[in-house]
Amino acid sequence: MLRTTLYDTHIALGAKMVSFGGYLMPVQYEGVTKEHITVREGLGVFDVSHMGEFFIEGPNALSFLQRICSNDISKLVPGKAQYNYLPNASGGVVDDLIVYQLEETKYLLVVNASNIEKDWAWVRKQNESFNATITNKSDAYSLLAIQGPKAIEAMQPLTSVNLIDLPVYAHKTASFAGIEGVLIATTGYTGSGGLELYVPNQFIKQVWDEIFRAGSAFDIAPIGLAARDTLRLEMGYCLYGNEINENQSPIEAGLGWVSRPQTNFINSERIGNEKEKGTPKRLVGFQLEERGIPRTGHQLFDFEESSIGIVTSGTQAPSLGKGIGLGYVNQKNSAVGSKILIQIRNKMLNATVVSLPFYKAK
Repeated sequence: MLRTTLYDTHIALGAKMVSFGGYLMPVQYEGVTKEHITVREGLGVFDVSHMGEFFIEGPNALSFLQRICSNDISKLVPGKAQYNYLPNASGGVVDDLIVYQLEETKYLLVVNASNIEKDWAWVRKQNESFNATITNKSDAYSLLAIQGPKAIEAMQPLTSVNLIDLPVYAHKTASFAGIEGVLIATTGYTGSGGLELYVPNQFIKQVWDEIFRAGSAFDIAPIGLAARDTLRLEMGYCLYGNEINENQSPIEAGLGWVSRPQTNFINSERIGNEKEKGTPKRLVGFQLEERGIPRTGHQLFDFEESSIGIVTSGTQAPSLGKGIGLGYVNQKNSAVGSKILIQIRNKMLNATVVSLPFYKAK
């Protein structure tokens, strides 16, 4: 089992460690609900160094990325980032990712930890027709997500970059916490704002320590992956392996907004047709109207108790105090306001399809 560079730091902080994406990762420190609220209201730090980093560069980099990515990479400029997925040839998704344009002909792809080997094999295979320069540096970089409404103010003393002027999904490579060449990005997976930092492994402990010194006046806290999951679920963000996978249509998953078939990406004709004509089912968010916690795999029904779909993710939302979930249902029952049933422990509980995100910042 792999360990991030900060493994011993997490152990010293009393983290509960679990296997995730081939790594031993901190799932929680003081409890999921407390950590969740810390991020929503203040400032928390995640070690997500298990994520993968691929560098793509050279004169063919753009045409290569246009072929393998769902979004329009030509819309990027140096200093901007873009959410994407890698479509496969059968109508599903290899992975979802963020693409950062670093220079005119240089890009960074950040992929999910559990998919690094699969994604790298896919990228290498597709690159045979383009001959871009590709490098897998997943083992060389650590990634920290500093999230919450106080993140920008707390971290400003550690860099000369004017953080408040960086728009969402922007980035700058600069000095941070005394370390040169840190990629500072206004990306994240929580819906509460903040930064993500890409740091060479040998400097990550110094950066971690400086972050906690700078954040001490803001009640900064380390946050585990369990709270990361409840935070992303309150925002209705897809998780690979739950909402999206090799067999699931990205259009059904609500990813039409990052699907640009006109760029002629892999399988663009099929995905474009689904985007135009619709699909038999779609991913929706639902909220329980009575006590209960939906979980992955629970069945969804209409009021005639006919099966209409399945839960892909569910939790008791710490910000809302209610059971919420994402799931696929047929089009007939997918409209906001639709009343549905969820089966939990042989009981049928009432739920309502709601608009996303579940959590809306004040």
